[in-house]
Amino acid sequence: MELSLTTLPGLALAAGLAAWWGWRLHRGRAAALAQAVEAELRFRSIFDNAVLGMYQTTEDGHYLAANQALADLYGYATPAALIAGLSDIAGRLYVERGRRDDFKVMIRARQRVVDFESEVYRCDGERIWISENAHAVYGADGRFLYYEGSVEDISERRRHRTQLEHQATHDPVTGLPNRYLLQDRLERAMSGARRRGERLMVAFIDLDNFKFVNDSMGHAVGDRLLVEMARRLQACVRETDTLVRYGGDEFVLIVSSAAVQADPVQVLERVQETVRLPLMLEGRDISIGCSMGVSVYPRDGADLETLLRHADAAMYHAKAAGKGQFRFYEAGLNARAQERLALESALRGTLEHGCGEIEVVYQPKLDAGGGVCGCEALARWHSAEFGKVTPDRFIPLAEETGLIMQLTGHVLRTACEEAARWPARELGVPSVAVNISARHFRRDGQLLTLVSEALRGSGLPPERLQLELTESLFVGDVEETVKILNALKRLGVTLAIDDFGTGYSSLAYLKRFPVDVLKIDRSFVGECEHVGDARAITKAILSLGRSLGLSVVAEGVERPAQAAFLLAHGCDELQGYLYARPLAAAALHDFLAANRRGRRPQTLARPALVALG
Repeated sequence: MELSLTTLPGLALAAGLAAWWGWRLHRGRAAALAQAVEAELRFRSIFDNAVLGMYQTTEDGHYLAANQALADLYGYATPAALIAGLSDIAGRLYVERGRRDDFKVMIRARQRVVDFESEVYRCDGERIWISENAHAVYGADGRFLYYEGSVEDISERRRHRTQLEHQATHDPVTGLPNRYLLQDRLERAMSGARRRGERLMVAFIDLDNFKFVNDSMGHAVGDRLLVEMARRLQACVRETDTLVRYGGDEFVLIVSSAAVQADPVQVLERVQETVRLPLMLEGRDISIGCSMGVSVYPRDGADLETLLRHADAAMYHAKAAGKGQFRFYEAGLNARAQERLALESALRGTLEHGCGEIEVVYQPKLDAGGGVCGCEALARWHSAEFGKVTPDRFIPLAEETGLIMQLTGHVLRTACEEAARWPARELGVPSVAVNISARHFRRDGQLLTLVSEALRGSGLPPERLQLELTESLFVGDVEETVKILNALKRLGVTLAIDDFGTGYSSLAYLKRFPVDVLKIDRSFVGECEHVGDARAITKAILSLGRSLGLSVVAEGVERPAQAAFLLAHGCDELQGYLYARPLAAAALHDFLAANRRGRRPQTLARPALVALG
């Protein structure tokens, strides 16, 4: 085509436009490149200077990049040293095998991992816990490039969380698993036994007389006792068994199927023998036993609640048989356990609503001349629901549940009011004796207040009130006990040690306690007329009483020969069915009136000493 001059301006314009667009394009590319470089520098600055560990890794477990924070976290001097030294993440970083595979599976499923917690090795072999947040990076063509993420040291947080979890599932005193962990442990054990077609044994263990130690010696000493009992119990079971502190003085033992198949009785006997070994507490040898109830999976139940309920029922059956024993669950025990709960509820109800069902009766004590010198006040329960409940059923129940405090208060007030009305006799007015539980000595000042108010409210002279104390007081805080006893003595009451010879007393403590009377236990009195240990012990107590200037009372006198032996060896007072059963208040007035008129039991005439030694 032939060019004309008229086309030259158009060509020039086109050329100019092309040049201008070229310049603009070049300038845009340069700006984009500059922006990309700037963004890369910003990212690199953030990456290198982040306080969290940051990384890029290949799929097969090699580091492409790492920052100084990650190098510091893992114990390397530089990121380069980390990249060179940690070439196999799966094999050299994670403590748990397969953890890297878990990481990759989660990313494939969710495109990222969040708070991925793992235990890892540092360069020096120390183990720490980390939390990772990471995602996969892909190219424009959709091809996988690398993993990118951050790492945080959570070792302290993990320790704190583990500590909280341990506190929630373990007993703070003994360190044993608690009842909240029991469900998990039993389910695991039952699952294993079910697969193997074997049995499990669940033993409910209750420490006998622990409450006496805890109440009389204090909670700190009680805790030391629990720690030692936990140690002993753990020492006599296998690693496959589980020991749990269920609460208070109760433990639960899950015995593995292997031990059950071999000899379950041997396991239980070993536990009892280990528990009853003497223990030195506060300078005293203390020996306690345990009662155990046993249920067997799957015979007696297939879940925790049923197995524990049946084991608990068997345990109370063992206690009822005399403590220090074990019993296997059998049909009918649940009914007895329910009856015990109902009995406790009924006793609590009557004590909280005026004690209308509790009668106070009195058993006379006679001196060597045959005169009534005092009476022991005793509680009798006539329940609207259960009828006549014997003391050997409701007194231990009251001790175990703490209801003994209310019961004693009622008996003490009633006895003081009744004794204030008793007629005088030639040599004085009879005194009244009331039993005091060791529990009262753990309630600061309450016993002194209780006695003072009972005396003031009734008008009974304090010298006519005798408080009978159990020998379990000797295992308590002796200094505190002596302080309380001295305060009681300042009130003017007399103090007696009940059931002497069966508990924890020693001559050293007997000299420190401001007591006035020793009361020989009926177990010795019942056999004292026969040659043997009971006679020798009875004679020794009578001799001890004389040497210490104490009066001695014998309870449970039922035969004339017993009375003759006791009087021949200087016993001051006798009490028992030989003279009178416990009497209601009205019947006691008749008995006292007859005694005052001189119609005294002839069995109290002091006999000759011939052939009674």
